[in-house]
Amino acid sequence: MPKKYHNENVYEASMKKIKYLFDEFDNVLIAFSGGKDSGICLNLCYEYAKEHNCLNKLSMYHLDYEAQYQYTTDYVEDCFLNEFEGIRKYWLCLPIAAQCAASMYQDHWTPWDKDKKNIWIREMPQNEFVINEDNVPFEFVKDTLDYDLQDKFAKWFSSTYGKTAVVIGIRSQESLNRYRAVNKNNAAKKYKNINWINSYKDNKTYKAYPIYDWQTSDVWVANAKFGFKYNKIYDLYYKAGLSIEQMRVASPFNDCAINSLKLYRAIEPNTWGKLIGRVNGANFASIYGGTSAMAWKNIKLPKGHTWKSYMEFLLSTLPEETRNSYLKKLETSKKFWSEKGGVLDDETIMELSKTDLKYKVKGKISNYSSKNVVAFDEYPDDADVTNFKSVPSYKRMCICILKNDHLCKYMGFAPTKEEAKKRKLAMEKYKDIIRGK
Repeated sequence: MPKKYHNENVYEASMKKIKYLFDEFDNVLIAFSGGKDSGICLNLCYEYAKEHNCLNKLSMYHLDYEAQYQYTTDYVEDCFLNEFEGIRKYWLCLPIAAQCAASMYQDHWTPWDKDKKNIWIREMPQNEFVINEDNVPFEFVKDTLDYDLQDKFAKWFSSTYGKTAVVIGIRSQESLNRYRAVNKNNAAKKYKNINWINSYKDNKTYKAYPIYDWQTSDVWVANAKFGFKYNKIYDLYYKAGLSIEQMRVASPFNDCAINSLKLYRAIEPNTWGKLIGRVNGANFASIYGGTSAMAWKNIKLPKGHTWKSYMEFLLSTLPEETRNSYLKKLETSKKFWSEKGGVLDDETIMELSKTDLKYKVKGKISNYSSKNVVAFDEYPDDADVTNFKSVPSYKRMCICILKNDHLCKYMGFAPTKEEAKKRKLAMEKYKDIIRGK
């Protein structure tokens, strides 16, 4: 049964959201990954547009990461060539900077890099919908971050066709980061104070999350009830023993998929053979991605070490650039938690009071009426609290290093504005060189 919410189920609530998007915006653009969530969004929006004679307002795009299951490629190809007639379609095959959690030496890898064409996982698709370096209609620089590329594409689309709602199939159940992506506290970033629509700065492009409150089971109920096609890799995941919550379709080298990288060996051995030659560390990650070696199980402190000294040892094994990047994140965390402080719930503060950690409770702030700001006199080595990820510690930094979590997402970091600005300036400065001019 679909989850009930107010006096209707999530399907009924989402169809009202979709109606609003078609009534309010010139275009509805689906970000289609080939996974179950974006597939549901595409099917629901298409069914609505077809029924209400507004297919001219619906479009879809797929960002192709080159390295993926053949089942995903088959599903995407079927959707583009045989399904969803009457809408605009864009299949992006560009040399972007995609996250890499398989290697300690590189924080990203580059799909569709012409310089490495001889080791591509598969040939570039050949159809009328493909956009690559030879025909890209907007300004593009190699190694643009994948999320920046999608933003750039969406802004180009809205500048060409008018006010656009980009439909993104993420659900807050899956992770705290996804919950935060939808539920931003800043009202200025909301479209007309609607909690499930976020705005860009251009006032033409918006991100909409019509299924943010769905559960995983709701997705499969909808697929079964309405007979929607879906990526058959999920059937093989099921046969491999994964629960429906563990099934993810993503670039195999990012932090969400690294734990299931080993499945490629069993499901698609031919693809697997190409993966291990494509990205440094893929084989190690496939073997140890679900173990303490990459901090996915209960990580144990080596004898004779504190978490701080173990962190220092781990850093000493890394290339200088990578080591300095982690140290910069650590210093930012230490400064924040000693000077400004972070918010913690009452239960966590109560648990802290039973430890030897020294800290100050600075009181509540308006945005977090149920939580208090806490600052630490000395950065914790470890924190024996239930909500471990809410408290900073050297142990958490060790986990980031072992996971090859270059952005330190496990520490609560996201790419900073300064980092994004520096990268953009560098790309602008050297774009002619990169293009070979």
